[in-house]
Amino acid sequence: MKIDKSTIVSFILLVLIASLYRVVPGRPMGFAPQIAMALFGGSVISDKKISFLLPLLSMFISDVLYQVLHNYGLTPLSGFYSGQLTNYILFALITVIGFWIKKQNVLSIIVGSLAGATFYFIASNFCVWAFGGLDINNLPYPKSIAGILTCYSEAIPFYGNSIIATLLFSGILFGGYYVVNKYWVKRTVIA
Repeated sequence: MKIDKSTIVSFILLVLIASLYRVVPGRPMGFAPQIAMALFGGSVISDKKISFLLPLLSMFISDVLYQVLHNYGLTPLSGFYSGQLTNYILFALITVIGFWIKKQNVLSIIVGSLAGATFYFIASNFCVWAFGGLDINNLPYPKSIAGILTCYSEAIPFYGNSIIATLLFSGILFGGYYVVNKYWVKRTVIA
């Protein structure tokens, strides 16, 4: 991937749009583009070190925005939280899943999207349970089989939203990439 001015501008715009979308009020919890961005970055960006920037920078910018909104009393969610580093590590691992997605194969994109959303559901909820996260009643999950099952069952609505969002945003990202490369890039090369 040749990095030129238009690539950098596109990258910055994508990160900013996704960051702003993540802090939209009333958005269903778990419905965000970051998992799709991590998969897309891992699949499409040839410099693998840079591929990690796409979701992580988007997460960081939106976390800063959440914190500013929280400081002004506009949202109950704070941008900086105890599991933040763990969350960033999980998104980096989702980017690795993207390494195996064939960017022009619809089945590969669908399977990768389901794998990314499922990995995040399993790993993030395990971390919530293991590291003292709170349940819907603001109580810590018991360190038992019942506690971890409760943690996973309470997260099922987030998982459903995450699957839908990841499939939708993966379709937009990979589909847009395909269309741009097929119709715009080839025309500029020929012209």
